[in-house]
Amino acid sequence: MIDTPQFMPVGTNATVKALDPDDLVEVGASIVLANTYHLYLRPGHERIERLGGLHRFMGWDMPILTDSGGYQVVSLADAREVDDDGATFRSHIDGATHRLTPELAIGVQEALGPDIAVAFDHPVFPSSPRAEVEAAMERTHRWAERSLAAHTRPDQALFGIIQGGVDPEFRERSTRFIASMPFDGICIGGLAGDETPVERATALDVVVPILDGDPRPRYLMGLGSPADILDAVRLGVDLFDSVLPARVARNGQLWVPGGKLNLRNSAFQDDPRPVQEGCPCRLCRSFSRAYLAHLFRAKELLAFRLATCHNLTFTLDFMGRIRAALRAGTFPESLASLREYAGRQTAGAADVEPA
Repeated sequence: MIDTPQFMPVGTNATVKALDPDDLVEVGASIVLANTYHLYLRPGHERIERLGGLHRFMGWDMPILTDSGGYQVVSLADAREVDDDGATFRSHIDGATHRLTPELAIGVQEALGPDIAVAFDHPVFPSSPRAEVEAAMERTHRWAERSLAAHTRPDQALFGIIQGGVDPEFRERSTRFIASMPFDGICIGGLAGDETPVERATALDVVVPILDGDPRPRYLMGLGSPADILDAVRLGVDLFDSVLPARVARNGQLWVPGGKLNLRNSAFQDDPRPVQEGCPCRLCRSFSRAYLAHLFRAKELLAFRLATCHNLTFTLDFMGRIRAALRAGTFPESLASLREYAGRQTAGAADVEPA
């Protein structure tokens, strides 16, 4: 059972960078995401299956969702060629040539053994030419049918993916097509890319009403800023994932109510306060801003762990605040205070002053 709305920390290579499973439990994670593309290339799904499956392999006995790998083929692989049958690409690791099809993507996920698998899709950036967005959407629909036909594990949920960029007509067509199929959940793909918040909201304004009354969870892929998540929850989205909280933590950006702190800033070298007063994470319980600033300057690996623990604690606590407001029936009245608490953590936002 997963309480929603919920955020899924990203464990691309069967690990959330710098954290172990006990850390994940402590920060409040109830589900994590791993990635088909990366685990297919290294160490290989057959090896993970021989070693008892992904849960045992990574020491995590709570739910796991695996992304199908379509996004990584498009964004990471070298010399890729996508046709109606599948995608041929060169590995970003060693340059070896591989081919993923909907059938293989599902087979890999069945071997890995996550609780939730995702249909293979063809994502493109929202700013791509309209004809390219439409072609990728139609291909995603055909691959959704093949993914469903290939899926054989009754103990594993399978989610389908809506595409269509930010074009309202395409979003409507894709939503109706994917919603008509017997998937266990609905992914909203092709956003959290280069679109503006207004374009994203416009796309969601098309998708969510069509799904009104549909009990299946709605998962907006790749969205990680608390402020953006809040807007998507307001529009009716249930699940989110992103590398953003952990990635910016490793660069010294710590999220706090109202914004962020850059711990690589010299202003924090003599600051004895915790990063966030009252935060229950292991960083704020035991260490000062000055100590973390020192760790980053000294390039100590502990900086990554402590900072990541904090940002994920902040993010998952924020999701808890949203759920509490929804349960209490006070979400509309709480929007302003939640938005103020979230601040803006995306690139370009002003840092919270150290005082």
